[in-house]
Amino acid sequence: MIEIKYLSKSFEGRTVLNNISATFETGKTNLIIGRSGSGKTVLLKNIIGLLRPDKGEILYDGRNLTGMKKHELDVLRREMGMLFQGSALFDSMTVLENVMFPLDMFSADTYKEREKRAMFCLERVNLLEAEHLYPSEISGGMMKRAAIARAIALNPKYLFCDEPNSGLDPKTALLIDDLIHGLTKDYKMTTIVNTHDMNSVMNIGESIIFIKEGILEWRGNKNEIITSNNQALNDFIFASRKR
Repeated sequence: MIEIKYLSKSFEGRTVLNNISATFETGKTNLIIGRSGSGKTVLLKNIIGLLRPDKGEILYDGRNLTGMKKHELDVLRREMGMLFQGSALFDSMTVLENVMFPLDMFSADTYKEREKRAMFCLERVNLLEAEHLYPSEISGGMMKRAAIARAIALNPKYLFCDEPNSGLDPKTALLIDDLIHGLTKDYKMTTIVNTHDMNSVMNIGESIIFIKEGILEWRGNKNEIITSNNQALNDFIFASRKR
């Protein structure tokens, strides 16, 4: 479980996050939604420690990230898996080498053990046939699956996904959603997905927070979002579905 308490962040006097508190539950797909510029990306960067909040706490199963020393933060980051918006695969590495990269960096296992783990992760995302291919030789959806395999290589406790469906067609996006949701359940991870895709919201939104201009406007789940009487949320949903 990840908890954020009274989190605020400003840049050059402009408040981007204003006193946000939320709980992201283990074994659920937790979504952060909002328009571009709402503050959701800044919130995610604060949660994973890329930015430091001006005030507030970020608790990983009771451990306060904001008070951690460098070696403590390094330990915590090894428990994290990241799926970046553009997949962020290394062009000069094969799919298998990309998945092995975090294992090569942080695992003390032998090469054969690391390779076996990477192959297992590729099998888990149904991508074994692409192990020797390079990112330029596979589709966008396959790149996302390879990036997910890399994100789970170290068997993380916490998984962060930044706009995982960006650039994908609706059918492939649905497959990626289902994959993230299934892995979250299977490995009992605390998963946080940053998105403005309403299809994702209605498919895997077990716990959702909606941010507008740095303020937490609404929280609930996919079953409650349609019946919400929050005008800002309704405006967001209508605008998203109109695209």
